[in-house]
Amino acid sequence: MAVPDRQERLAGRHALVDTIPFTMPVSSKRSPALMAAFSIDADKARALIPCDEIHPFKLWNRGLLVITVIDYRETCIGKYIEFSIAIACTHGEKPAPRLLPGLLMKCFGTGQYVVDLPVSTEVSVKGGKGIWGMPKHQANLDFIIGNEWISSQYDLDGQMCMRIDIKKPKCTWLPLDMGAANYCSFRGMLMKSYIYFKSKAGLSLFKPGSARLTLGDHPRMAGLKTLDIDPTPVFTGFFPEIHGVLDDHFECWFITQQNAITASVEGLESTFPLGQSQEWLAPPQPYTRKSLRHLP
Repeated sequence: MAVPDRQERLAGRHALVDTIPFTMPVSSKRSPALMAAFSIDADKARALIPCDEIHPFKLWNRGLLVITVIDYRETCIGKYIEFSIAIACTHGEKPAPRLLPGLLMKCFGTGQYVVDLPVSTEVSVKGGKGIWGMPKHQANLDFIIGNEWISSQYDLDGQMCMRIDIKKPKCTWLPLDMGAANYCSFRGMLMKSYIYFKSKAGLSLFKPGSARLTLGDHPRMAGLKTLDIDPTPVFTGFFPEIHGVLDDHFECWFITQQNAITASVEGLESTFPLGQSQEWLAPPQPYTRKSLRHLP
């Protein structure tokens, strides 16, 4: 999927949004990334999505939990790591049929609903949440490319939330040029943003032992622990260098319910006080890595 012509026309122009300066397009370069998807209980995943227009994508009778971690090394707001925890989804009045939305993505609004999105820096929170409505917050993150494994760990408040390890592929030869839709909830609205990226990838499909997903005891992980996550991944991917563009065009709708909504939701008060610091929090605590030695 090619980057929209509008982004090409805007190249080199400048914007100032919520006091953050951007040089168009909003892009990243030479950023390694990992991805892994795991089969989950689709009905239980539905309970984590606060909008009845979004439905878990079904691979046969199961849904997909998608973990994507990008080590952004060159962006207009500096370096940071982004750890995305999402549920593959479709958008529409009714749930989509099985499998077909993977082929007809535009027709079914196929994308991912982002459940949690920790990042390394304050400025990434300010921009990602305040502008695009992404559920970003600052956390302790790392991204380690080893000889055999590529790993990332997400800590918060001194506790491990999640760790993902994928087997390093022997080669990354497959060229990818594609786009993706992200759905998020913020300010009582459903937000849809678009990202386009090019890279070469090393992939594995349904391979036992190709990934290890570990959930910690932090309260943020409570909902994910209900999903009956299959430890064998549906796929894993490693991308040595992603070149991506985040579209400045996005869409939003009110999240509605049958009855009056009385519970307050997070709004702009969570973003307007933020500054533009590019400082990272400390990396995840080493003791959490040692505690995982029992993993297969």
